[in-house]
Formats: sequence, C-alpha cells, structure tokens
Amino acid sequence: MIRIYGMPTCPYCDFVHAQIAGREDEFEYIDIGENIRNMSAFIRLRDTDPVFDRMKAIGDVGIPAFVFEDGRVSIDPADAGLIEYGTANACTVEDHRSGRKGC
Repeated sequence: MIRIYGMPTCPYCDFVHAQIAGREDEFEYIDIGENIRNMSAFIRLRDTDPVFDRMKAIGDVGIPAFVFEDGRVSIDPADAGLIEYGTANACTVEDHRSGRKGC
C-alpha cells in the first residue's frame, strides 16, 4: 500500500486524492492537517529524507508525498501511477477554486 501525505487545502493533494477514491486497498491518504500525529509523522519524514531537500530549499512544503511499501519516498505522483496536477490531463487552479470535483 502506498501512503500519501497531503491536505485538502492543497490543490495538488486534492487532485491526487480524487484519483485514489475507491482504491483504499492500494492507497492510504493521510491528511497532515487533521491532527498533530499526522503532521508530526510527515515532518519527521520531511526532515530526514533527502527527496525533500529541493522542496525545502525553494520554500515548498513537499506535499503530496508518496511513501511506498519498500520505504522509498517520492514527491512525483507518476511514481505512484497517478496524474500530476498541472499536466495536460489535470485541471486548473481556477477549477479547484470553483469546487470542480477532483481539482
């Protein structure tokens, strides 16, 4: 199972979250804003895994983040077989703001 760290106020995360609906046997979505335990788990991951170094350097949070069963961490939805927000098959920020499902 692939764990995904994200939060609903993030359009990139929301876009990924919509893609995994009904696929709970493949993905576990962890809302880092839901409680301090989830936030702490993500911060520990972000503070220790070098995949986040570039994100931290540019002031980005680094979500959505994907943790695979073998422990590998990625910030690329394609690594999990998902579509990245902002690509040809994705919706726009305006779609997200207007409440379009999956955006």
